[in-house]
Amino acid sequence: MGYYSYNRGGGFLSSIPPAIKNIIIINILVMIMTALNQQYMMSHFALFYPTSPFFKPWQIITHMFMHGGFWHIFFNMYTLFIFGCVLERIWGTKKFLIFYFVTGIGAALLHTGVQFIESQVYLSQIADGSQQAAAAYQALEYTPTVGASGAIYGVLIGYAMLFPDSVLTLIFPPVSLKAKWFVLIFAVIELLTGISSIRSVGGGIAHFAHLGGMLFGWLLILYWKKRNRMY
Repeated sequence: MGYYSYNRGGGFLSSIPPAIKNIIIINILVMIMTALNQQYMMSHFALFYPTSPFFKPWQIITHMFMHGGFWHIFFNMYTLFIFGCVLERIWGTKKFLIFYFVTGIGAALLHTGVQFIESQVYLSQIADGSQQAAAAYQALEYTPTVGASGAIYGVLIGYAMLFPDSVLTLIFPPVSLKAKWFVLIFAVIELLTGISSIRSVGGGIAHFAHLGGMLFGWLLILYWKKRNRMY
């Protein structure tokens, strides 16, 4: 069924599946490089809206390895380690990497799609002489998006679809629920907060990127199941 056996004789690091280990290492290295030269790293490798002068095509991938601070990268990599290791051991490295990048890129596409809708509203208001809309549109073009969160949410829904009845417990609040209900609650929260904050200017959490990761992860797993290529 695609299960892989990893040598545990070399210690903790050797027990981590290769894709997970390398993704975490790359994220940490990029975080260090960003700390050393934040302006260069952000302007070249964070994701900008396509009409921004900072936009480059490779950003749709590179933004997945950048983060906005210690806790941002810590929680993303911790979640990746906890749930991603399970998926990679079941699917194998190649299939897991396909899933990871499809969900991460899908997250960026949905996020950019929502930005496009926002931009059309702003441009319409700018045509009517709105200075506030002009400021909002400029913020949209110049605000970078960073983080692996879209792919991480994809990993979460992947885990929930493979192990829907496994019980997960949050540290705070100490609540235990089946994985399928946790992921459903997360999706509803992201949708509601995304809608409520869609007109906020100048950044914040990219809720629709999270939803995009979940959506593309769900669709990819449905496709694999339909084609009998799940394992």
